[in-house]
Amino acid sequence: MDGGPVSRSSSSEMLLDGLPAIRNEPVQARSTARLSALLDAAAAAVDELGYERLTTAMVAERAGASIGTVYRYFPDRIAVLQALGARNFERVSERTRLELLRETHQDWAEAMSGVFDVIVDAFRNEPSFRSLRVGDVIDLRPPSTLYTFNSRMAKVILDTLHSRFGTTITEDTQLSLEGAIEASDALISRAFSRVDAGDPVFLAQAKDLVHMLMQRHLNHKV
Repeated sequence: MDGGPVSRSSSSEMLLDGLPAIRNEPVQARSTARLSALLDAAAAAVDELGYERLTTAMVAERAGASIGTVYRYFPDRIAVLQALGARNFERVSERTRLELLRETHQDWAEAMSGVFDVIVDAFRNEPSFRSLRVGDVIDLRPPSTLYTFNSRMAKVILDTLHSRFGTTITEDTQLSLEGAIEASDALISRAFSRVDAGDPVFLAQAKDLVHMLMQRHLNHKV
């Protein structure tokens, strides 16, 4: 390989892979705002009650909309959760990309430390992320879906690291980062299971684990 990005598919294709299209893709500002309000209402309900109890009626009531408006965009509650999960991924992956590109980072280690902080901030402040994340916790993907959250996020990170630092990327690097994301996700989830701000001991363990797994692959000195 030439050390460039490991290209399985574009980010947009992976984001939508296996997800049903919204019934009416908004093209006007008013429709976009309405859809955003529905997802905001769903996110608030998930934070308060959990994704298991979310209903389309609940989304409509909290958004101040009719049930017909909800069904205009979503066929059922699962589609709402899928769209919310996709939005969570879109927001967090974009924040991750911008963090990696920050000029103040001197090497990949500093950049990855910043990425870790982005993820922790999403657990703290992004509505619905702590329990739903990008839908992976309840596996809303159909069996034919090839790309997990971990592989999508790993691709975003590695492609941006290559662009920012010229980092050499191989299939082993991709797999190692996917494993690091998987393991750190479990530790971060544990950190937030009983402490609203996140247990600092588990958060420190998660950050150290990512660093340890990645330093053997990335071609910059620590």
